[in-house]
Amino acid sequence: MRRTAGSGSSGKKRGEGGQGLLAQLRNPPGGRNARIMLLALAVDRTGSGLWAASSVLYLTFVTHLSPQQIGLLLGTAGVAGIAGSPLAGRLAGRFPVRPLLIGCHLLRLLTLTLVLTCTGFTALLPVIAATYLGDRSAKTLEMLFATRTAGERRAAYQALSRSAANAGYGVGAGLAAIGLAIGTADAYRAMILANALSFAVAALLVRRTGEPRDTVTVEVAKSEAPGTAPAVPRGPARPTSPWRDRGYLRFVLLDIPMNLDDSVLGVGLPLWLVSSTSAPHALVPAVLVINTVLVVTLQLTVSRRAEGPRRVLRTVVLGGVLMAACCALLAAATRCGTWTAAVVLLAAAVLVTLAELMRSVSSWELAVLLAPPGERAAYLGVAGMSQSIQKSAGPPLLTGVVMAAGPAGWLALGTVVAGLALVQQRCCAQRLRALAVPGPDRTPTAAAVPSTRSEEGCPAGPPGAPSS
Repeated sequence: MRRTAGSGSSGKKRGEGGQGLLAQLRNPPGGRNARIMLLALAVDRTGSGLWAASSVLYLTFVTHLSPQQIGLLLGTAGVAGIAGSPLAGRLAGRFPVRPLLIGCHLLRLLTLTLVLTCTGFTALLPVIAATYLGDRSAKTLEMLFATRTAGERRAAYQALSRSAANAGYGVGAGLAAIGLAIGTADAYRAMILANALSFAVAALLVRRTGEPRDTVTVEVAKSEAPGTAPAVPRGPARPTSPWRDRGYLRFVLLDIPMNLDDSVLGVGLPLWLVSSTSAPHALVPAVLVINTVLVVTLQLTVSRRAEGPRRVLRTVVLGGVLMAACCALLAAATRCGTWTAAVVLLAAAVLVTLAELMRSVSSWELAVLLAPPGERAAYLGVAGMSQSIQKSAGPPLLTGVVMAAGPAGWLALGTVVAGLALVQQRCCAQRLRALAVPGPDRTPTAAAVPSTRSEEGCPAGPPGAPSS
């Protein structure tokens, strides 16, 4: 019976592979729950786009903070956000995901409302920190919700979620442009309030969903024949916590530099353009437009080409190579004339976006594949820290080390990232072998894995390791 269901699912998957973005958004993996969650995600990110475009100016012109105070405020908030991912993962292992996610939305609604009433640095610090904590917690819970809802088609869902999120960011940035053009204190307050209201709408949408169930756990239970004893793992016992799982922590640690594409796109490329090249400054918005358009239009295609453990591992290396190529172009742009530099920097923007597409697929899929199914919530919470740490450490690394070293700094960064991508591929391949992945493009199932083993300190999961 399970094979029949799997065959049907595979047939459906092949049939849906040719559908366009809008058609798949209407009928995403996971059905009604996924469709509502994607809408909530788009609404949430629309508010986030407003915040990203207006927050620094609001803190400057409305609350009258100095640049140093703003830097300390946002840096401290970023550190607070690092704790959000593991905290959310730990709570999700004990409580339902749906009310936790609603709580994160309501927390941000409260804190951003308080932002409108706080005028001093001391009052704003805990409020902004709590906002970032709720933001990172919400992203981890959304990831866990998707993993449980979409099941084996989580890669397709992840592609849809990134398309919806980037479209939301684009809408938010467009709305912010109107407020910034007005430029009054009331216009800035209206944008902050609109961001807060987006969380209220997102919470109402999440409330309409049902609590997702972990499909892998159900399949494991069904796959065990009545009257048969469960397989007993051989070798060292599996760690009870991701903090004791050296193999998984190694993956998370290596994933931090893989996420540097975010800081390169948002900080490194624009600052390098205006400070070290002769390219026109008006090119900066074009870089962000290129990124948004490519992510929305190509994420589904990239995700389909990266399904299965073997393809995901290739994607890790490809992402590192693309980052190295992007850094090489950034280094070369300093020796070009105005329009040649513009073309080179636009090409670099395309490459870093493609690297982002590769990384988003591999980070998501490997974080799930390498986690024991029964402890996925806690493991995904730890995996989410890689993005949070990069957001805090990435900008100062680029501005204080890479850009300070000039073109050689970019070449060194690209070489290091590409090298670490190879290391990450090897470590993940070892762990997948420890989880007894059967075949090149199939993930383990309960029926296919009679026992477990561990290799090189990477503890194996139980029978029924996660499926893709």
